[in-house]
Amino acid sequence: MRVVFMGTPDFAVPSLTALFEAGHDVAAVVTQPDRPRGRGKKEFPSPVKECAVKFRIPVFQPFRVRDPRFMERLKELSPEVIVVVAYGRILPPEILSLPEYGCVNVHASLLPKYRGAAPVHRAVMNGEKETGITIMYLDEGMDTGDMILHEAVTIDEEDTAGSVHDRLALLGARLLLKALSLIERGKAPGIPQAGTASYAPMLKAEDEIIRWDGTARSICNHVRGMNPWPGARTFLFGKILKVWRAALVSAEDDDVSEPGKVLSCGREGIIVSTGKGRLAITELQLQGAKRLKAADFLRGNPVPEGTVLGEPLLENR
Repeated sequence: MRVVFMGTPDFAVPSLTALFEAGHDVAAVVTQPDRPRGRGKKEFPSPVKECAVKFRIPVFQPFRVRDPRFMERLKELSPEVIVVVAYGRILPPEILSLPEYGCVNVHASLLPKYRGAAPVHRAVMNGEKETGITIMYLDEGMDTGDMILHEAVTIDEEDTAGSVHDRLALLGARLLLKALSLIERGKAPGIPQAGTASYAPMLKAEDEIIRWDGTARSICNHVRGMNPWPGARTFLFGKILKVWRAALVSAEDDDVSEPGKVLSCGREGIIVSTGKGRLAITELQLQGAKRLKAADFLRGNPVPEGTVLGEPLLENR
C-alpha cells in the first residue's frame, strides 16, 4: 500500500521499520521538528526522522499540520492510508479524510482505557496487571475511533514503563502489518469502543514527585512507571534524589511512622516508611552523581536513621 507515516519517538520506529521491510510504499514520513536538547541546546532529529533518513524516505517536519503548503504536499503524495504512531499532534478533518482507507493509529493501551498521551506510564503507575495495543481508525476525538485489532500483554511486578514500552512497540509493529493486510483485502472490521473510558494525560513535572503519604505499593508502582524517564524524585540532604527502583517490604506498618522517614539502611536498601507500609529504595541517583545500587550509594553517602525524605524545608524537622 502507498503509505504516509506520521510519528516521532522511539515507540514509532519499529512500526516504520516493519512497513519499510514488508515492502509497503512509504511515500513520506512526517515527524516533529528537530528539538534542542542538552546543555548546549543543540538541535537533534526525532528517532523517526533518523530511521527515515536511514531508509532514504522523504521527511516533512511542519510546525503546523494545517500549514497550506504542507497540506498541498500531502495531497500530492496521494496516500492510500496514513499511519499514525505517537506523532504528537491532533490531525484536522482535512487530513483524516484525505486517504482512501483513512488514518490508522497504533495506540499503546486496550481502548477505551488510557486514551491520551502517556498510556504506558499511567498503566504502570496505576499498578495495572495488563495493557496492550489497539489498532484503530482515527476520528476527530482523542483515541475514540473504531478498532481494527487489539492484543493484551501482561505487566509483571518487575516491569518498568521502559520494559513495557519496548514490548508494546514491537507488538504494535506486528499488529499494524496485520491490520493493513486486512484493510487491503477489504476485511478490516470497524469495532466501536465499548466500556468505561479512562485517560492518560501527558506527564508533568509534578508527576515525578514521590508522595510519601501514599501506600508503599502505590509508591513502588509510581517508581516503576517513571523508569527510565523522567524518573521519580524526592529530596535528600537538600538535593534532588531520583529513585529508580524500589521494592515492597510490607503493605502494612506494625507501628505508625512518619511518611518518608528512613527506618534503616543496609544491604537490602534504604527502608522508608510511607502512609501505609514500608518500602526499600534499591537503586537511586543523587543530584550531580551517578545512578547506583543502594548498597553502593550508602558506602559513600551514609543516611542517618530518622532522616525524612521529601521537600528540602521538610527534611529532618
